Amino acid sequence: MIHELLTIGSLTALAAVLILNYRQRGTCKQSEAEIDGWKLRLENDLKQARDERNLLLDALGDAFLLVDSEANIRFANEAARALFGHRELLNRPVREAFLDPRLADALLRCLATGEPVQSRVVLPQQTSPRGDLETRGVNAWIIDAAQLSNPSGAHHTTRVIIRDVTAEHQIEQVRKDFVANASHELRTPLAIINGYLENLLDDDMVEEPDLARRFLTVMRKHSDRISRIVEDMLVISRLESGEANALKIEPFKFRSCIKDILERLESMIRNQHAEMTVTMPDPALVMQGDRFYWTQVLFNLVENALKQNPYPGLRVEIGCEAAGEQIRIWVADNGVGIPSADLPHIFRRFFRVEKHHSQQEIKGTGLGLSIVKRAIEAHGGNIGVTSVPGSETKFLITVPREMP
Repeated sequence: MIHELLTIGSLTALAAVLILNYRQRGTCKQSEAEIDGWKLRLENDLKQARDERNLLLDALGDAFLLVDSEANIRFANEAARALFGHRELLNRPVREAFLDPRLADALLRCLATGEPVQSRVVLPQQTSPRGDLETRGVNAWIIDAAQLSNPSGAHHTTRVIIRDVTAEHQIEQVRKDFVANASHELRTPLAIINGYLENLLDDDMVEEPDLARRFLTVMRKHSDRISRIVEDMLVISRLESGEANALKIEPFKFRSCIKDILERLESMIRNQHAEMTVTMPDPALVMQGDRFYWTQVLFNLVENALKQNPYPGLRVEIGCEAAGEQIRIWVADNGVGIPSADLPHIFRRFFRVEKHHSQQEIKGTGLGLSIVKRAIEAHGGNIGVTSVPGSETKFLITVPREMP
């Protein structure tokens, strides 16, 4: 009996042990499943956070890079990938990724010193980070690099922002060129006037009426030139400063505008024995625009044709016609023309075509065609020019028939 009880007790104990082991194994499996679940949730949370970060950085308008302590690129946002023509950037050293080492210099200084670095880089078109997509000529960039804080003490990560400031750089260059050219253009007539005044006053030439009159005539011509330069600069300044948005838009007959400028240039036309032709299929054509600026446009184009061809036999045609939703205007002449090398530059401020054919030096302000281009653009139009030397030079303008 005792033996049987011991046997039963042993079996009961063994069953209890087996049950306990089974329960422990079940608990371990449950714990492993819970850990796996936590890992999966953590990975999903990390992926979601990473995706949200990438989405946010891709929304930036500037190129953004993350670079490790070995100067290898670990992240590039959409703007950076587009900037570099979608070339492979990830895991590449920055010196390999950038076409010009000057782009990498600011970043490398930041990596070496740990201090934030901001640098402005001006590059030729050939080494722009945009590669073959670059068509703007000289381009400018701001490189802003700084190390990110890393409390864990691991390797530092450096963020790099590359900002395109080419437009600002070009505007600044235009401003500098404008000031330099304006100073030069004003200095020459002022020096001539001062020289003649010196002769009149210091050499007592005032007592010689004929000589004094000749000096005063020259001085008056150059003072008129100064006035014209100042007036033209003011017109360009108004057009470029945003005042063009406040143009006085009203309907006017284009024929009357042509009549006004022919009257203003009548003496020059008569002295040069030039032949003027007006071509308008519809003489009553009405335009929408600022008549003051359209008078400036026609005056500058016709006067330019007369000044560049100061000899008898010149024929100048002024034309205007409706073409659907647009109006086409042209001024053409049969003069010596414009060399093909100069055609891309003639609308630049103070640019003059060299006229080696003429013994008489005729100088304008160099601003007339710039005023023409900007006045037309202010009206939503555009202007082009073609020239066959000795045959025809034609300025063609297209503008909307109705101003917005």
